[in-house]
Amino acid sequence: MPGRGSVRPEKVARVGALAETVLSRPVTALVGVRGVPASALQSMRRELRNRGHPIVVAPNSAIRHALSTAAKQRPALAPLLERLDDQTALLAAEGNPFAIFDEFSRTRSPTPARGGEVAPHDIVVPAGATSFKPGPIVGELQHAGFPAAIEKGKVVLKKETTIVKAGATISREVAGLLTRLDVRPLEVGLAVRGLVDGGTFYPPEVLAVDLAGQREELGRAARRALAVAVELAFLTRATLPLLVQRAHRRALGLAVAAGYPTPETVEPLFVQAMKEAAAVRRAVSG
Repeated sequence: MPGRGSVRPEKVARVGALAETVLSRPVTALVGVRGVPASALQSMRRELRNRGHPIVVAPNSAIRHALSTAAKQRPALAPLLERLDDQTALLAAEGNPFAIFDEFSRTRSPTPARGGEVAPHDIVVPAGATSFKPGPIVGELQHAGFPAAIEKGKVVLKKETTIVKAGATISREVAGLLTRLDVRPLEVGLAVRGLVDGGTFYPPEVLAVDLAGQREELGRAARRALAVAVELAFLTRATLPLLVQRAHRRALGLAVAAGYPTPETVEPLFVQAMKEAAAVRRAVSG
């Protein structure tokens, strides 16, 4: 049997396997799982595994030892150690870091506060009518800091109010009222705390890019650039077909205006002649 203070062989093997997993893939990420119900976590893990992004849930001590071991070969992994706290999972995968972050972000959804949580951002309650009927609720709202009043038989919040500042603790009183107002200030889901791609470390604030918005903006920029290039008659693979089409239209229009017969201009010339003949008849008969 191992002596007191010794590490069990199975733990050593587990750390070694985690370190090998980390080094076997270019992308490594720490994923926060705090607050995710067990059933939801199992479902998320299954879905991510099917997409080729399996996460491993392990004790922080095992993840720490595995990252420390792997960081000897890939120093870029070292910053992840500073973000290893609370309930954590480990991801080793291949792919675009921004796409992976976006995939994990889509697992997150708004959830009510229960009280005692730290506000991740300013919790703002909008002004306007509520669903409450006039009664003691007005005093409860006012006591908790909500600008409540009764107007035309309805309980209203008279102005937009930051009820909890970012970093402050959400009290149970405020949490209960927010829930009754259908304000869900927290999020539950998988949160990427940090990601390493090869030799580059990415904090989450860098990865939080609106990919759909960026693609749309890039598409708009490409369309504008193409329009300018066509207007300037700047030859590229993209502009050449458009320039040929434009030249053809202009040449056809010039030939029709000059009355120059070709297989392509005969029909529009005939239509034009018929219109002119009809105009002459109307002038003569009038």
